[in-house]
Amino acid sequence: MNDERAAPTVQDVSDWWSTAVSRIEPNVIELRGRPIQDLIGHLGFTGMIWLMLRGDVPTSAEEKLLEAALVSSVDHGPHAPSIAVARMAATCGVGLNNAVASAVNLLGDVHGGAGEQCMDLLAEITREATDEADADR
Repeated sequence: MNDERAAPTVQDVSDWWSTAVSRIEPNVIELRGRPIQDLIGHLGFTGMIWLMLRGDVPTSAEEKLLEAALVSSVDHGPHAPSIAVARMAATCGVGLNNAVASAVNLLGDVHGGAGEQCMDLLAEITREATDEADADR
């Protein structure tokens, strides 16, 4: 039986791997459509995270809010479930990548999900404040 499908071309493979997040070609690195050389020295790490996730450069207030969320989530001590699992995995001899993956797999609504719930609440408050401001106008 003959397979009627044509072999994938280089363009097919390139199209399959393309994203709106980055474009990498010889002498070109763009992140969200912005040349990397334009970002270096002009956008901080927190702003870069925002750009990569949201697709635009954050306002000063947005950047400060994300910075606060990142700082507050750095470490909650060795007794937090994800930290305990990562430490246990590492002491069992698995590699660093596997230990971190074990920790990440524990994150969810009960452990590690409060940040997402907080951001949802802040978005709701912002919407309500905007609606009130619109109503006042």
